[in-house]
Amino acid sequence: MEINDIKDFQVAENFRRYVQIDTQSDVNSTTVPSTEKQKNLSRVLVEELLAIGIEDAHLDELGYVYATIPSNTDKKVPVICFCSHVDTSPDSSGTDVKPIIHRNYQGQDLVLPDDNKIVIRLSEHPDLKDQIGNDVITASGKTLLGADDKAGVAEIMDAARILMQNPEIKHGDIKILFTPDEEIGRGVDHADLKKLGADYGYTMDGERAGTLEDETFSADGVRIKIDGISIHPGYAKNKMVNALKIAADLIDSLPKDRLSPETTSGKEGFVHPVHITGSVEEATIDFIIRDHDTKKLADHEAELEAIAKEVVAKYAGASFTFTVNEQYRNMKEVLDQHPRVVDIAMMGIERAGMKAEKRSIRGGTDGSRLSFMGLPCPNIFAGGHAFHGKQEWVSVQDMQKAVLTILHIAALWEEVA
Repeated sequence: MEINDIKDFQVAENFRRYVQIDTQSDVNSTTVPSTEKQKNLSRVLVEELLAIGIEDAHLDELGYVYATIPSNTDKKVPVICFCSHVDTSPDSSGTDVKPIIHRNYQGQDLVLPDDNKIVIRLSEHPDLKDQIGNDVITASGKTLLGADDKAGVAEIMDAARILMQNPEIKHGDIKILFTPDEEIGRGVDHADLKKLGADYGYTMDGERAGTLEDETFSADGVRIKIDGISIHPGYAKNKMVNALKIAADLIDSLPKDRLSPETTSGKEGFVHPVHITGSVEEATIDFIIRDHDTKKLADHEAELEAIAKEVVAKYAGASFTFTVNEQYRNMKEVLDQHPRVVDIAMMGIERAGMKAEKRSIRGGTDGSRLSFMGLPCPNIFAGGHAFHGKQEWVSVQDMQKAVLTILHIAALWEEVA
């Protein structure tokens, strides 16, 4: 059987079912997973894995799904893992997602029916030019779609089904890992790599078909807590120190023409306020700090702290604390030591009929953390675009290409063993 001759894909049907299950994570939650509803999808995945004959599929109490597609070769093959995350971004609603298939796309603007102000235009989404004649899936205008990363989940699930039904595709042991809370930076906090037992991994969480990402941002989080002085506003003259106003002043004092997501591209880093909360007496600002050069994170944090000191010093009686939390590091530092894991993935993409493109990502994936935990793990395309918002879209044909890529990677590891 030739892998590229496979036609009985179920990835689109998988995807449409999965996105209708709300799995939004919550950065303010202290539970694991951050939202219990993430397990609703994970339970479905376990049931489907068991139904296709994967006997060890299970969901642990922390929201992680583990499963093994058993080897069907006599060769000694490195154990590989395919990983995706089940949660969707807190940035846009994931409740009552209505997936819509726009069949035989011909370059037209896609006006979403539940909010006609949400329009996906070819001029604003140039990757749509590669989708002429394809079937594009969007949400209805009131929610995100969830292609990040339910496209990856659906692709792994379809590839698992095909491998279990087609033993002539030779492969070693293949591990499956579905994680919660990736969107809030906790995706592999509680992943049990000893139980997983893989030598190399691939996250299916990238964007355009044919791309592989072997370089990510390095990332920290910063929390600035501002302490003011609260007093009855009727008697506040020369006494009140409003922490909310200080927080607003601090944010307004950030650089306007550099060091922000709005003003950077390529490998330029940034300092980005993502959440503010508080009252007159106390206010908290959460920042994410990003750069491809890990050493520059400390420079960005020092600049932010200097701004905070200067701003807070203008308000007598106010004070602040500055807390840095490491989130993830640039996977390239690890992957450069394990070139074969990237080379085989590039070959798999090429065998699936695409021109393979290696690139860096202005973001991170579970693979960033997994690589530093001992599982070298580049990121492969899943086909989604315009993540975290109502204009998110994915094409059926690109998801099918991702399934073929998974199958080729599995076969290549066996072939070269």
